[in-house]
Amino acid sequence: MSAPTVAAPVDAEQAGRRVEEVLDRLGASGDPAAATAAEELVRTLMDFYGAGLARILHLLSSAPGEPSAGLLGDELVASLLVLHDLHPEDRDTRIARALDSVREHALDVMTFDEESGTLRVRARAGGGCGCGSGADARQAAEAALACFAPEVRAVDVETAPVGPPLLQIGTAPTGTR
Repeated sequence: MSAPTVAAPVDAEQAGRRVEEVLDRLGASGDPAAATAAEELVRTLMDFYGAGLARILHLLSSAPGEPSAGLLGDELVASLLVLHDLHPEDRDTRIARALDSVREHALDVMTFDEESGTLRVRARAGGGCGCGSGADARQAAEAALACFAPEVRAVDVETAPVGPPLLQIGTAPTGTR
């Protein structure tokens, strides 16, 4: 019996962009029949793999314990489940899972605008080292959300307001005690 093979890691976001690029090239080639056939092929493969993923989820959900927890935490599997509208967690739970994966930025969800796909988050005071920029937090959040919650298309990071200045209380002047 041969040793099991391990698939090479796949960047789901990059693979999606590549499929779009190929379809765009075929569309621009001037051959509408080829472009239509390519789009039909992609739809058919999506349906095929989606049915397989649905079957896997069904089989896992009927197994004792909670074997799907590891799958839901995997970026590639989570993005495939979302792509096929099979992810068992709701959007807010998936957003929380994604932000939890970038703990060093300590982000709290404020609001989500469904129309624009913009998620507003607040960077908690005391999160991380305090030296990171909002741009770093935004980039980290967007990267995590791309897999777990692709309906989030932009992230706005607010910094938590700084509290009032610390009032220093010194010793009483001499003779007032």
